[in-house]
Amino acid sequence: MNADIQPDDASQRYKLYLFVTGSTPRSMRAIENMRQICEENLKGRYSLEVVDIYDHPEATQELQIVASPTLVKVLPEPLRRIIGDLSDKERVLAGLNIHPLEPGR
Repeated sequence: MNADIQPDDASQRYKLYLFVTGSTPRSMRAIENMRQICEENLKGRYSLEVVDIYDHPEATQELQIVASPTLVKVLPEPLRRIIGDLSDKERVLAGLNIHPLEPGR
């Protein structure tokens, strides 16, 4: 690995999918939590697509989604999955290999 490239290099773009089941309170919490995490830590360098598995059940097959809500990080590799409402910010950041930004940055 090149020593100049860090896992959460500021130039890396993140491609994320959040699989939810309808407009349940747990799904809505997961969406809000993930949007907040992305805006605070990945502003301007992420795409987050929310996929309702009720509307698109076929989307769960390719990425092997077995629970909801599930966050899938496609890019940068490696692919990672985080299951739950994403309320544990530190766990989500660690799972995505993102170091939280310091306040004021």
